[in-house]
Amino acid sequence: MSNVNASDSTNAPKPAPAPRVRPKPVTLTDAAAARISAIIAKSEGKATMLKISVDSKGCSGHSYVLDYASEAGKLDELIEDKGVKILIDPKAALFIFGTEIDYVTEKLKSGFTFSNPNEKGRCGCGESFSV
Repeated sequence: MSNVNASDSTNAPKPAPAPRVRPKPVTLTDAAAARISAIIAKSEGKATMLKISVDSKGCSGHSYVLDYASEAGKLDELIEDKGVKILIDPKAALFIFGTEIDYVTEKLKSGFTFSNPNEKGRCGCGESFSV
C-alpha cells in the first residue's frame, strides 16, 4: 500500500497563464503606412513618429489631429504598426480605440481616412465626429 495522498497532486503549482495580448488601439493599412513613412522620410530626421490626438471642435464635437513628432510626451502611448511608430495622446485613447487609418487617393483629393467603430455620427463635410 502506498502512503501517497491523492490530493497532493492537486496542490502542485499551476503554470502561470500566458499574458493576454492587448490589441493595438490603432492600426494602419498598407497605404497609410507607406504614406506616413514617405512623409517622415522627407522630414530629414525632424520627425520619427506619427502622433494622433483628438481635439474638441467641429460641428460633431471631435476632430482627429495628426502631427509628426520626434519624441514622446510624458503620458503618450507608443505603438508600432507596419514599421511606423505611432504616439497616442492619452486623452484620445478612448475615442480612437479600434480605429483603422487608411490613405485614399481619388481623382480630386487624397488624404487619411478613419474607420472608427466608436463613432456614432459624422458631420456632413467629414471633418468631425461624435462618440
